[in-house]
Amino acid sequence: MKKWKSALQYFLMLAATVFLVWFSFNSLTVPNSNNTWADKINYLQKTWQQADMQWLWLMAALAMVSHLLRAQRWKMLITASGNSVTLLSSFLSLMIGYLVNLVIPRGGEVSRCLNLLKLHKTPVETSLGTVVVERIADVIFLLIIIALAFFIQADMLLDFMQTLPIDTSGTSEKVIVLLIFGVAGILLIFLLWRWLKSRPTLYAKWKKLLGGFQEGLQSVIKLKSKGWFLFHSIAIWALYFVMTYCVLQAFESTQNLGTGAILSVFALGSIAMALPLPGGAGAYHTLVPAGITFLYKIPSADAIAFVFIFYAWQTLIMIVGGAVSMVVSSLLISTKSK
Repeated sequence: MKKWKSALQYFLMLAATVFLVWFSFNSLTVPNSNNTWADKINYLQKTWQQADMQWLWLMAALAMVSHLLRAQRWKMLITASGNSVTLLSSFLSLMIGYLVNLVIPRGGEVSRCLNLLKLHKTPVETSLGTVVVERIADVIFLLIIIALAFFIQADMLLDFMQTLPIDTSGTSEKVIVLLIFGVAGILLIFLLWRWLKSRPTLYAKWKKLLGGFQEGLQSVIKLKSKGWFLFHSIAIWALYFVMTYCVLQAFESTQNLGTGAILSVFALGSIAMALPLPGGAGAYHTLVPAGITFLYKIPSADAIAFVFIFYAWQTLIMIVGGAVSMVVSSLLISTKSK
């Protein structure tokens, strides 16, 4: 039953992704054409051919540097949890995680921990705890980016949010329903805990798993240099911002957007990528072009073409990096097993 539920959830997320990508592509209106699929594809190809590849290659190089910094930050947390890993293993596992995330939402978090287990025997529950710490840090920086974007261009972003199909009616009723579900959830957790304690063997395994996870969470407290961890986090997000700037510079229609615009596009893209869809696909293809068109009056066709190429370029980097990392990891694992 549980497997069927997981399969259904995955199918629904995949269906939502396909629908949103199709919706965005179908919304592409090519000037002076019959707007057939062939016309739309040709327009995307034309936009790609007109892009300044030097900016796109610079963005790719910066992306790999950001991944390397993220791998080093993860390594710091794992080391603080009492486990020893190399930067290479951390980087390879991270890139494999990115690759898996393109297919299974959040599946990359588990897959990179499993790969690290194979490379260094690092307990999965501990490395998962460090991943949670990473995610908390990323959420904090994402909130800072969103706050900065609103501070710089508050009026424009508020007007854009009002155009989104968000139903705010019946808010009080929704709050009551959430509270009921919250109380029911707490009661369910309490009953499950009592059931586990009545089964000593199962409880011991669960306690060991929870203990390892807690070690991973506490890794940030045990860091010898918290300032170095903060530096890596700032550098990672600064590189993400510069990467957005590079891609905007690669296209004629977005070259003249100012710093505030870059920040807004970056914030919208980060929110879309954080949604529980494979690699943020679909959400990215609808939210970002809508924002670019509404906020900065970029023609809809140019905005959609820009986003499709931007996302495809990012995805290609992750696919190549993840595939190479899988091959290298397999070679290292087979060497160790001999």
